[in-house]
Amino acid sequence: MAAALLPLLADPDPVRAAEAVHREAADLLMPHRILHGHAARLFPPDEDAARRTARQLLRTGTTVAAVGVGMALLIRLGEAEDAPYLKALGMLRGLGSTAAAALDRLDRQAAALLVLSGRTSCEPLEPLRAAAATGDAGAVRTALLTLEQEPSPASSARRIAQAADLHGLLHAHPEDDAELLAVALRLLHSMSRQLDHRADVFDYGPAVAVYERVLAAADRLPPTLAHHTLLLSTALDLHSGPAALLDWGPGRREALLDGLDRLLAGPPWAAVRADGGKGTEAVRADWVRRNAGLPFTRTAAVGPLPRWEVAVVQTDAATSAVETRILVDGLPLLPALFEVGPCVRPELLLDNGRLRAGPRPREVRLASAYCDERCCGALYVTIRREGTEVVWDGWRGASAPQPPAYRFDAAAYDAEVERAERDHSWSWPARSTARLISTGLWERPDLLSRWDIERCWALTDWHDPQTTLIQFSFVPPDGDGGPRQGGPARLFFEWYLPDDDGIPPQDRAAAVLEQFAGSDPKGIARLHEGSRALAESLGLNWRTD
Repeated sequence: MAAALLPLLADPDPVRAAEAVHREAADLLMPHRILHGHAARLFPPDEDAARRTARQLLRTGTTVAAVGVGMALLIRLGEAEDAPYLKALGMLRGLGSTAAAALDRLDRQAAALLVLSGRTSCEPLEPLRAAAATGDAGAVRTALLTLEQEPSPASSARRIAQAADLHGLLHAHPEDDAELLAVALRLLHSMSRQLDHRADVFDYGPAVAVYERVLAAADRLPPTLAHHTLLLSTALDLHSGPAALLDWGPGRREALLDGLDRLLAGPPWAAVRADGGKGTEAVRADWVRRNAGLPFTRTAAVGPLPRWEVAVVQTDAATSAVETRILVDGLPLLPALFEVGPCVRPELLLDNGRLRAGPRPREVRLASAYCDERCCGALYVTIRREGTEVVWDGWRGASAPQPPAYRFDAAAYDAEVERAERDHSWSWPARSTARLISTGLWERPDLLSRWDIERCWALTDWHDPQTTLIQFSFVPPDGDGGPRQGGPARLFFEWYLPDDDGIPPQDRAAAVLEQFAGSDPKGIARLHEGSRALAESLGLNWRTD
């Protein structure tokens, strides 16, 4: 690709060069997205000549392939005069994402509007797009507030903030505009989520300024449970999430956390935490109480080596996602090293002692791609003990360049691992039940083998964290049922435990383990996937209840 295009871009005659690029783009027979991606990574030796050719392609190009190559070149080489062409051509099918990437350097608001215009399925964004296009700040504010109850996709939050010029909007409106402050906090929190891509907060230029502007006026927010949740979520982001790695400057992030600590420790907010409410409000209040002190706890450094800490965070009351965040000298380690997935859950690091440093080196998975490790990878480190130090090195799967080796004081490291393994304050009843079931099954493998259960997971339902879910797979010992994708036929079951009715997790887990001991769980659980032939041979049917 580079060998084909770079000589053409060196031609000082932009008309002749553009015609040659047209022919070459057609001959390459590449999908447009791949072609434009390759073009964006080119570094022409004569940038002025390449810029002239790119502009000629935008002005006279007749194919998506060729015009997209011109746009891709302008991602690095574009100037202010190119913005009108990028805005107009970006509305055409197949050119929007490349045009937005080129506009990002020139006009962030225009780039954001272009991206949002391409998301036709997001109807709640229509009023915002229309208002932002007019430049009417009052209309933009009104449109933003209509998003208050709309769970915007995490990937849209940065573009919404850019399209609305959130930074400018906050300065244009009074500091006591509580509704606008709350929307800003929601957008910042959404930008700080790291799912299947780099956290958007890293690419939101005014992030630090917006955080400081909003949190300086946080005391103007009425003390409600919804606002408490927003402020605490923000504190967790600043403490151990991607937002902690922004370019804060000395003491500025810590000052924001101190201010939030003082605010939320006040009587009005303490009263909000104490009033549990019912239903989802009770769940949210419980989440607030469990996490209230976490982002405001600091550990003093001991000795010259880096300080190593663990923070276990349930990222939201409405989800089962729990992350084991590793901090080095008070800053999260993983967001800078792995961009396509979150930290793994504590059951995979703390409940099984994987973070302990033993006499032999041990490779440990710290994060995994949001889709699947087999698709987009995972982050591994080798943990070993070396005299009075614990060493983390041998990194594998990092998104960034190879990380350095980290050395920690062994005594302090061991003490922190022991503390984190003992501290279950992050957990809630349904999750504690799941963890106790997992521990019991691990300690008594015969409970699974007697029923030919191959694998078993106990966790909480992703969309309903208050429900304990047991999943297991069954493989017949004689292999009946025929092959399945090159291996034996399998059946997959789900067992949703009934509401706890206040029963302690220890008792619920013990009852489940007793059922495993006394009866085949396949008769209790719901069959939801697997070999139909195998199911029929066992007299089992798919159930929809």
